[in-house]
Amino acid sequence: MTTEPRSTDQPALLAEAPTLQARNSAAFWTATGVSRGHEVIRRRGFVAVDGDERAGRRILIQESDLDPGEAAEVGELVRRAAGPVIVEDPFSSTDLSHLAMRNWQMPVMLRLPGPVDAPALDVTRVRRPEDLRAAEQVVIEGFELDGFEPYRPGELFPTTLIEQPGVDVFIASIDGVPAGAGVSVLADGVGSHYWIATSSAFRSRGVGRAVMLGALAHLTDHPATLTASKLGRPLYESLGYTVASPSTWWASLQ
Repeated sequence: MTTEPRSTDQPALLAEAPTLQARNSAAFWTATGVSRGHEVIRRRGFVAVDGDERAGRRILIQESDLDPGEAAEVGELVRRAAGPVIVEDPFSSTDLSHLAMRNWQMPVMLRLPGPVDAPALDVTRVRRPEDLRAAEQVVIEGFELDGFEPYRPGELFPTTLIEQPGVDVFIASIDGVPAGAGVSVLADGVGSHYWIATSSAFRSRGVGRAVMLGALAHLTDHPATLTASKLGRPLYESLGYTVASPSTWWASLQ
């Protein structure tokens, strides 16, 4: 993953945000797939990570104009998946309504380079396996990832994930107890964030903000994107993120 600086012109970057998010998501899920030993399928118009029955199959649309062959292959990957399927389309241009999938939209958001405040809680970049396991459990609980229950250490976050270039996992603690976690990825000079989660025991205590501030601290020289949930959007706007475009997500019904 390269880290060349990009233009900081906001209108230009807002227009480019879907592509920036698409590329970063592909970088993150490729790193995750490689860490798990799963096959990564790369095409001009999409990247797919072929997981097992619990991890499922992740498809990241990379271009707004899939050709007929690519569109047909995406359909086959959805139909033949052994586990759950999620398709992420930051361009909202690929119609999968003919497949047995539900869909929803979330905004792609962009933040220009700039300083951030220090987090109010203790936030550390994960380096030890035991901290990675703690972050993993926070994310599984916070996102209610029932597919990863019963818990198997290292299944969501393999130990080698934090060895992947540009990938960092952060954990926030309150009185020494893991309270929140998240992942940041720096690829091609753009940062992004994934799995920003708070343990149910520590909600409404500023944990998500602390995780984001800790993760952003090493991205202040780079533009950053993310895809925001409805609940997360106000937090991200308070941190300087601006809505760029809608991203459409598709998920299998199994």
